[in-house]
Amino acid sequence: MTKKKPNKPRKQGNHKAITFGRIIKTGGQNFIRNASLSIAAVAVMIITLSIILFSYIANATFAHTIQQIEDKIDVSVYLKDSVTEERRDQLISDIKNMGNIRSVEYVSKERALEEYKAANNDDIDLLLAISQTDNPLFALLRIKPYDVDRIDGIRDYAEKPEIKELQADETSYSGDRKEAIDNITNSTRLLQRIGIIGVIVFAIVSVLIILNTIQMAIFNRREELKIMRLLGASTWYIRGPFIVESILYGVVAAIVSVSLCEALLSVPQVTLSTSSFGLLDITYAGEFFSQRLWSILTLQLLVGIIIGAASSFIATHRYLKFKTSK
Repeated sequence: MTKKKPNKPRKQGNHKAITFGRIIKTGGQNFIRNASLSIAAVAVMIITLSIILFSYIANATFAHTIQQIEDKIDVSVYLKDSVTEERRDQLISDIKNMGNIRSVEYVSKERALEEYKAANNDDIDLLLAISQTDNPLFALLRIKPYDVDRIDGIRDYAEKPEIKELQADETSYSGDRKEAIDNITNSTRLLQRIGIIGVIVFAIVSVLIILNTIQMAIFNRREELKIMRLLGASTWYIRGPFIVESILYGVVAAIVSVSLCEALLSVPQVTLSTSSFGLLDITYAGEFFSQRLWSILTLQLLVGIIIGAASSFIATHRYLKFKTSK
């Protein structure tokens, strides 16, 4: 009596691979077949991803410009001529130990006069007048902070009675200069927050629009999906092609948005290098983009894929949940 050979179990891995391949193929076919919906969805995502990309570049450019402005912000403490070298060195050491101090530079009377002449090089009358008198300027300590938001700490230290008696004049962080510095720091922080909020808002709007587009695609293929349900198709087999289709929206939109940005920022630098629009230095923006082209493209692809996949998942989840409850 011969023994029957047991039937070989079907390889689960091969079955999953075949199903996955069919899902990808169907998603690609739907992307091509539904050309009008695909073009509409891709166009919306191109606009959204382009706005997100420009916001990202603008924020980076703002940050660069802000850093340049902050690097020029300092507090000058003007010293009396009677302050000894020993007391001056002790004062410099105490200031360096305060925290939030990037550097403390001593500027002698002679150097202060040279800098003053260089700054007013075009005013011949002023240069002539100052050359006919003794040096009227004071030696000073030029203090640069790490964080300009905490610059008040330097001013408070300079206002101490034992430090005040060493000063020949008010610190430079007072009056109109103080107001200007405060306005700069407040404005730059506000611009950064607005940029971040703008990126978030446009991402949400894109998700909602893509969500509606996918829902239209589901509605157009509702009879086909009903048949698939009746034939026992799994939830993921129905949902998968829509997710693949939405991912293709994101991939195409990401590539186009990066290409558009590259084209705009590659405008001949002759027209752009001599100017900047407010805090948006166009020349630096172009350099920032070109130096990080591949990382920006990767980031755009990830954002496009996430937005497309998330929108499709939500749309199909609503449909499948509704059909199941029915």
